[in-house]
Amino acid sequence: MTTADKALELSGVGTISGTPEEVRRRLARLPAEQVVALTLQHSNKAAVRALLDTVANLAPLVSSIIEHRQDAMFRSIIEALVPDVPPPQHKLIEARMTAEARKRVIESGEWMTATEIAEMAGFSSSNPSAQPNKWKKEGQIFAIRHHGMDYFPGYAFDSSTDYRPTKGLARVLEVFRGKKDDWGLAYWFASANSFLGGKRPQDLLISKPDRVVAAAEDEVAGVLHG
Repeated sequence: MTTADKALELSGVGTISGTPEEVRRRLARLPAEQVVALTLQHSNKAAVRALLDTVANLAPLVSSIIEHRQDAMFRSIIEALVPDVPPPQHKLIEARMTAEARKRVIESGEWMTATEIAEMAGFSSSNPSAQPNKWKKEGQIFAIRHHGMDYFPGYAFDSSTDYRPTKGLARVLEVFRGKKDDWGLAYWFASANSFLGGKRPQDLLISKPDRVVAAAEDEVAGVLHG
């Protein structure tokens, strides 16, 4: 068995070179279904061998890419023919309730962008998100993601400290660490709290931070023991 025969058997792709007459004779003995011919007017043996090696290495990749594209096209045709599956009713109800809850949260407090915070606190306008993001990373504040943008709670900034995050917020975030995500925190701060006599935590965060922290601890304890 020749080298071309072995290559054809192993990978499905074989290469041969020589004069037209030599190639013709070898093709007659080669068990191939399809043949691609490449003619060279002027070339030396080293260049021919390099070209053959390149073709032999690339040919299986081309076949694989074509097969992958055919599979992708086949899947896209199936997806186009299959009608959309409507979500379960309980998922629709859950999505509507979540949307309504988020709408109430957004309307319940003053939410600010990083640029607005930078302007309020007198930070550099060249990179307004730097300091708010640093506070967020350090656990001093949180932000909700809405329409692709971070919004920070205005009730967390204390005018008496040049609009830096009130230290009570960091304590509350520590209590809820790993237990509430950003939207969960926003819901909690905006909801009437029985531990606080029906007041919202966000309304007492600056004036009575210890009470708000205690309310957070009470909720966590209730969840753990409830």
